[in-house]
Amino acid sequence: MKTIKLLTFVLLSIGFIACSNDDNDVTPVLLPVNSEAVSNLHAPQNGGQGQPVSGTFTKFNFATGQETTSDTEWDIAFRGTTIIINGGTSLGTTDEPDRTGNGAVYITDGSMSTVTEVITENLVQDSSSSYAIATGSGNGWYTYAGPPSHLINPTPGKIIVIRTHDGKYAKVEILSYYKDAPANPDAFVDESRYFTFNYVYQPNDNVTTF
Repeated sequence: MKTIKLLTFVLLSIGFIACSNDDNDVTPVLLPVNSEAVSNLHAPQNGGQGQPVSGTFTKFNFATGQETTSDTEWDIAFRGTTIIINGGTSLGTTDEPDRTGNGAVYITDGSMSTVTEVITENLVQDSSSSYAIATGSGNGWYTYAGPPSHLINPTPGKIIVIRTHDGKYAKVEILSYYKDAPANPDAFVDESRYFTFNYVYQPNDNVTTF
C-alpha cells in the first residue's frame, strides 16, 4: 500500500512539473501588424505666406486608423504642411494642441519594404524651439517646387518612423498633398492640404520590428 501511494505521488509530481514547464514554454501570441492606406485626410490652416498661421490640427490615431478629436488619444496631427507628434512640448503656435503622450519620430531614407525596424535612439520629440518633423522645403517630408508650378510634393524615399502616444510604433509614407492624389497635380486646380499616405502599425508592446 505504501509503495502504491509513493508511486501515485511521484506520478502526480511529474505531471505537475510537466504542466508547469508547458506553461513556461508558451510563446506569447502577437497581434498582427496592420498595413493601411488613408486618403484625403484634410489638414486646413488659416494664414500662411507671411501671415500668422492658425487653425485646428487634424489629429490621427494609428490604433484605430481614424481621425480623432480627442485631447489625449492621438499620435500625429496635421495642419497645412506641418506635422506634429503627441510627445514633447508645444512650439506655442496658435491652436496647437498640448502634448499629453510619449510620442516621438524620425525620418529615414528607404521604402516601406526596406524600413523594417525602429532605431529607437533616433527618435526625437517636438520641443518649444522646433518640431521633430522639420518644416520647410527639403527639410522634412516634402519639397516645394517653386514657380511656375508651386507644387508641394512628398520627397521620394522618405519614411516617417513614429513612436505613438502610448509607446507602440508605426511607419508612414506620404504619397500626396492634393485631394484624390492626382498622378500629375496642378497647384492651381487641385485642392491642397489633403494627405494621402500608407502606414504600417505595430500594435504589440515592446516590439520594434514591422
